[in-house]
Amino acid sequence: MSETSIGVTSLQPNPQQKPIEILLIEDDVVEARLIQEILKNFNPNQFCLTHEKRLQWGINRLRQKQFDLVLLDLTLPDSQGLASVALLVQNFPHLPIVVLTNTNDNQLAVEAVRQGAQDFLVKRTINIDVLVRSIQYAIERQKASDILRETNENLMKQIREKTAELMKAKEINHFQSELVSMFSHDFRSPLTTVLSCTELLQNKSDRLSEDKKVYLFQMLRGASKNMVQLLDEVLLVGKTDADTFQCNLTALDLELFCLELVEQLQFNADKRQIKIVFNALGTIPQTAWDKSLLRHILGNLLANAIKYSAEGDRVQFDLIPQEQVMIFRIQDCGIGIPLKDRQCLFEPFHRASNVGRIPGTGLGLAIVKSCVEAHQGSIKLDSQVDVGTTVTVTLPLLFIDSNNK
Repeated sequence: MSETSIGVTSLQPNPQQKPIEILLIEDDVVEARLIQEILKNFNPNQFCLTHEKRLQWGINRLRQKQFDLVLLDLTLPDSQGLASVALLVQNFPHLPIVVLTNTNDNQLAVEAVRQGAQDFLVKRTINIDVLVRSIQYAIERQKASDILRETNENLMKQIREKTAELMKAKEINHFQSELVSMFSHDFRSPLTTVLSCTELLQNKSDRLSEDKKVYLFQMLRGASKNMVQLLDEVLLVGKTDADTFQCNLTALDLELFCLELVEQLQFNADKRQIKIVFNALGTIPQTAWDKSLLRHILGNLLANAIKYSAEGDRVQFDLIPQEQVMIFRIQDCGIGIPLKDRQCLFEPFHRASNVGRIPGTGLGLAIVKSCVEAHQGSIKLDSQVDVGTTVTVTLPLLFIDSNNK
């Protein structure tokens, strides 16, 4: 067994970067020396290479020291072919592996990646750029895979924990049924995206362009954000049921806050050519608000107005100051709400009977109502099917300067 430190710079040199610890498991001394020389000739102080000639010796070394990557020959005296990959993955599932072989066998390369390797190199084609780039990409791909796995595990853990908490609420049997139904329906789309993208990255990584890989990682990030947003809504409903909602008031430029919120939501509205029109009907005094509660109230109501409007429609958002209260009025020309649904509309998981295939969880208005009540306000809803809906929220004013009261 021998250990050799070799200095190499990355494609983008960083003198403060720690050396990348690499374990080379290769029985051919000539091949091992070639790889050593390739790295040595690149640039100093970037890689530290350890060489072992047997798979078992390599496994023993991995148990003694932490490595960033393994370069693995598939023809070893004590192990042959993909069995070596399987054994390493079984014992060190988070360690990136780059397979080395003498044959340019695409089927073998694909199978190696399927079994957990991050890359596949044919020895006679190895040069400085190929080797260094493969090492860097393999490490980054493994990091991304680990982050995705950890994120999914955390999401599922939170789902289990919060589901258990929500089950303690009143009408437990009905609530449980609705929650399971919602999760199975609304998590299906982002989870399908996660599974599809992960399968492509795992099984076809060697055939995907770098642009395609970036696109797939963006898809994974978007799906994860959707699941996190859904979890946030469930967590918020859990707080309202547990009576742990608090109103934390701070000074806030209300008109600017509303303008910024409209600007954020207009991005999604533009996709369907919907225009949000905001008007402050009077002088808006300097007052104190709970910014988080206000964002939940107005964000959910405006998002609903956009969601249930037809393409090219307009959403009207009016801010109306009164002597002791502030009125927030949001009006759309969308599908409207049937009369039979209005009584239960603010209950968790309840959705109007005419929403069809429009996606939603049925949590938004329940969150809005709880936030309004935490702010000691009131909410009123007027709606007519195929004409539109007007939601009016009235919240008490708390002036910053007592002389303004």
